Amino acid sequence: MAADETTTPEPRPVPLAPLPDHRNVHTPWWQELWRRHAHVITPLRARGLQCDIEFGLSTYNVRVALPDDSYLVISPPHDPPSERPPGDPEGWIATREHPDDQTLFEVIYDSAPSDDPSAPQRPEALHGGSAQPLIEAIDHRLAQLGLLPHPALPHESSHVPPAQPSAPHEARATPHPGPRYVYGDALRALTDRLNGTESHADAAALLHQILEPTDGLLAQLGEFFEAAGEKAKEAEEDDGFDLSYDLADAAAEIRNLSDVLHVAEDRMRALTPLAPAPRLPSTAANGSPLPPRVLPPSSPKAAPPARRTP
Repeated sequence: MAADETTTPEPRPVPLAPLPDHRNVHTPWWQELWRRHAHVITPLRARGLQCDIEFGLSTYNVRVALPDDSYLVISPPHDPPSERPPGDPEGWIATREHPDDQTLFEVIYDSAPSDDPSAPQRPEALHGGSAQPLIEAIDHRLAQLGLLPHPALPHESSHVPPAQPSAPHEARATPHPGPRYVYGDALRALTDRLNGTESHADAAALLHQILEPTDGLLAQLGEFFEAAGEKAKEAEEDDGFDLSYDLADAAAEIRNLSDVLHVAEDRMRALTPLAPAPRLPSTAANGSPLPPRVLPPSSPKAAPPARRTP
């Protein structure tokens, strides 16, 4: 009889954690990165974890906010950097960190291949770039810590979408008709991270990425212009030599800028944030907040040095 039959209700769609709240969400390059990482991001958002895409030391990473203010960083290998496309690495590394507790650093998962043949192989390395074992390891550890807002339901836990699926409708990328500036986008992402830092120590850490005298961005940018100058000389034409001098001058200016700013990182780290001003008794309870401070205009650039003659 129909009354005796039992029916299994269809599982209802799981609400996803909201998208991050910053301007990059509406840019095609960020949407494309989100799409490429959707097979990692979507299962985590289904567990109530808010995710974002950020640029790390040399790779695009997934940053996952946790309820105790710590966070996960899910990244491809970065030493040496992965040469595979974003979202499809040869392995995944997931770490847990805390912005205010530098002693908290925990490796939750590491399936990156090892370059040292004598090192013992980690069990996760067998999974390579597969996302499902990564999600399962994160599930297990966050459940142990009590940091999993919405544990996976039975019908969810056995399936992770394939790599690079269609993006969620709220972050679907649109075709980009113009050229893609990967390195400019990476630096823009670093600038956005700087704008979003909550301490001078975090800002100093980002300055270190730019000003480190050997591997920092300025040092490498100087090397880039010097190499471009050498390439211009290969033409063995007058304009090639003139261009090589201009590029060599640019390299020298960049290195000089690096020398001028060599203590900027330490000076930034030593800054103490201003304590919030006490509220005046006469201020109404519903008064509007003070407007943000206006930054002083930047000083004009110095005139470039005179061109050397060949």
